[in-house]
Amino acid sequence: MAKGKEVRVTVILECTSCVRKGVNKESTGISRYITQKNRHNTPSRLELRKFCPYCYKHTIHGEIKK
Repeated sequence: MAKGKEVRVTVILECTSCVRKGVNKESTGISRYITQKNRHNTPSRLELRKFCPYCYKHTIHGEIKK
């Protein structure tokens, strides 16, 4: 059986508000999560609401390139 592109791929989600702020003085970093998505069901970039420990609230985390 030939191996093509895998259906499930690993993606990295990054906090969009930390990136926009440019990591201010109070913040020590940028929140990132690792998850998987199905390439056939969600061909576009994934965006989920996750908790950001640097912003101390739930924010939108968007998919970034590896």
